[in-house]
Amino acid sequence: MKILEVKSLALPEVKVIRYARFSDERGYFTESYQMKEFASHEQLAPIFTNRPMVQLNENYSKPKTVRGLHSQWTPKQNKLVRTIWGRMVDVVVDIRPNSANFGRGIMYDMPADPTADFGELIWVPFGFAHGNYYTVESKIEYLVDTPWGGTEGEGGISPLSPNIDWDMCEPHLLAEYKDILGASPLLAPKDRDGMSLETWKNSDIAKTHFTS
Repeated sequence: MKILEVKSLALPEVKVIRYARFSDERGYFTESYQMKEFASHEQLAPIFTNRPMVQLNENYSKPKTVRGLHSQWTPKQNKLVRTIWGRMVDVVVDIRPNSANFGRGIMYDMPADPTADFGELIWVPFGFAHGNYYTVESKIEYLVDTPWGGTEGEGGISPLSPNIDWDMCEPHLLAEYKDILGASPLLAPKDRDGMSLETWKNSDIAKTHFTS
């Protein structure tokens, strides 16, 4: 695996990892994750040393789907996400009550482009609610470092929560997100009815699991 770049987003704990593809007239080959390479990379070693990824998840989404904003705390779960085909816009919100960035959200556009000479992964650590939205049929996959712990150890913030601060987002992505949310999105009831940010901040879950 050849890692080309690791960059921090506006929420600096969230990273985008760009890796090389090796192309010829047939198409390309790439390693999208290599445990040893991640654990030995200068910027990634503090995150991935002694943190094996133990489960690979996949989902398919139709246009106008909004997923999230999710977090798993029993056990605590970190995610490494990529788009296989289509277009995913990843959405991340800091939900740590004692964080200076609490309640702030970012978006990152991750279309699949088989002609590009690189691929991308986004690292979403524990302490951040994670979701995405889709404008075309899409498939994504994500590695996690702990197995699913059941519904009692997961939950999240409704994407409709009025208290999320989106000021760090690129305006065109935020406008697209709001347009989808305002026009009968494909949204799971548990996500639509998720906590508001204010309710989350005052919850026992946030105080117990998300405050250091």
